[in-house]
Parts: sequence; C-alpha cells; structure tokens
Amino acid sequence: QVQLVESGGGLVQPGGSLRLSCAASGSISNIYAMRWYRQAPGKQRELVAAITSGGNTNYTGSVKGRFTISRDNAKNTVYLQMNSLKPEDTAVYYCRADVQKLATLGIWAYWGQGTQVTVSL
Repeated sequence: QVQLVESGGGLVQPGGSLRLSCAASGSISNIYAMRWYRQAPGKQRELVAAITSGGNTNYTGSVKGRFTISRDNAKNTVYLQMNSLKPEDTAVYYCRADVQKLATLGIWAYWGQGTQVTVSL
C-alpha cells in the first residue's frame, strides 16, 4: 500500500508564510507528477500547483508569484512554500501523487488526508 502524510498547516496572519510537506511511503517504484489541491468551505476542490518528476512546475493564477512547489525525489516528498498569504487562501490543502507501485505497471493516484490552512487576523 501507499500512504501520503501531510504536515505544516496551521493559523497564520495575512502576509505570513507557511510550508506544507507531503511524504509518500510504501511499496513505491516511481512517483510521477505530484500536486497540491485545496478546498475551501462550500467550494470545489481546485488544483493549486503541480510538479513533474523532472521538476517542471505549474501554478494556478491566483498563487503565481506567492507559492512555490518543490520536491525531494530521494525522500518521496513534495513541498508547498506559501508566502504573502491572503484570507482567500484559507482551505484544506491536499497532496496527490501519481505512483507506480513495486512489481506493477499501472500508475495510480494517491491522496493525503488534508491539512487545514487558515489565514486570519
């Protein structure tokens, strides 16, 4: 089995910073794209940022220039550095990894449990 464990959420004032981490573990052969999503109350889950195994990145428009996604392939971990946080960034943040398990050919999407980020005075 494969597990994704997130950490780093919390309460921060507007303009502040947080760094989220998501570590994958289990029967992993390869991890392809890794992504961060978020879901605010009453809204649909949205893609925030993505990074390929080669390090190419993509961001949704509202976070460009403020958020940075990165990964450590040796640790099977993806990070989301969030700067200049705004109240509208408040949401539960989820990581997703596209994983090829050991001794298999298929690629499966695995999700973390979510971590709450609250931006408020």
